[in-house]
Amino acid sequence: MAAVSSAKPTPILKDELDIVIPTIRNLDFLEMWRPFFQPYHLIIVQDGDPSKIINVPEGFDYELYNRNDINRILGPKASCISFKDSACRCFGYMVSKKKYIFTIDDDCFVAKDPSGKEINALEQHIKNLLSPSTPTFFNTLYDPYREGADFVRGYPFSLREGVITAVSHGLWLNIPDYDAPTQLVKPRERNTRYVDAVLTIPKSTLFPMCGMNLAFDRELIGPAMYFGLMGDGQPIGRYDDMWAGWCMKVICDHLGYGVKTGLPYIWHSKASNPFVNLKKEYLGIFWQEETIPFFQNVALPKDCTTVQKCYIELSKQVKEKLAKVDPYFDKLADAMVTWIEAWDELNPPQAEGSSAKVTK
Repeated sequence: MAAVSSAKPTPILKDELDIVIPTIRNLDFLEMWRPFFQPYHLIIVQDGDPSKIINVPEGFDYELYNRNDINRILGPKASCISFKDSACRCFGYMVSKKKYIFTIDDDCFVAKDPSGKEINALEQHIKNLLSPSTPTFFNTLYDPYREGADFVRGYPFSLREGVITAVSHGLWLNIPDYDAPTQLVKPRERNTRYVDAVLTIPKSTLFPMCGMNLAFDRELIGPAMYFGLMGDGQPIGRYDDMWAGWCMKVICDHLGYGVKTGLPYIWHSKASNPFVNLKKEYLGIFWQEETIPFFQNVALPKDCTTVQKCYIELSKQVKEKLAKVDPYFDKLADAMVTWIEAWDELNPPQAEGSSAKVTK
């Protein structure tokens, strides 16, 4: 009788994925994630006081960057990276050399499915990214590539190949990702609904992207995942992931990439202070009534064939059309350009035509 191998299977994409975590505190939360995260490389972006020591549990492979490191690496271009805001996480996207990124907040823990089984959020994100999306025609059984599902009757065979998936957007149990007014009205509300579904966000449809449980193909869409200017010295906060999501989505639509939302769930453990949040958000709540129509009507020229070209064009349109809403957007448009310049310095572009081409 052959001996049973005790060797553990190699985790999916072990050498192709970085986990990016923004933090201001010791990362004790990693203990709960150890069975799922330990095989992977972590990039920790320390926010706030760079002299503070951040303790990371033993056994994890990681690199840690604080504000001094960001200034040293980017020089004057460090101005595009937010300070005292979780938007600083996008610096981790920039310095990574891996194909994929998973980012999570340090107040997010392992959730359980209805059977009581712990959810390997990272594994589900990888499954989402490695299977196609269907942005141009909605499948009423949601993700047709999941086990036990398929394309329903009437779905065009010419579209069943789908398109490459650029982003996987996960959800949360317990504390919902609400804005401050909703928090104030529903202070005790908790999300207990587990919906076993993954679906593609349709083309030309925007969505509120949450950065606390998010994965993406860095090589495909990374330059578009800029979390803007937030936090210290800025008039707005808590719109970093929203801004990135709106920019990313219009670029994915233009280049023919897909975005998925739904599974996996994480357990969001801590409700932030709604009064503090309101102070950060109140301008954004007004501004989004003009910024969202702007993104809904953005048109990118056909010669924008790479993410970088799309993003630079988008920055021009932000400066032209949103700066009249508030001077902040003029500053943000300049920061968008700086971000791309910094990205390209750390990640020299491949020869024209070799990557991020239009696939329509």
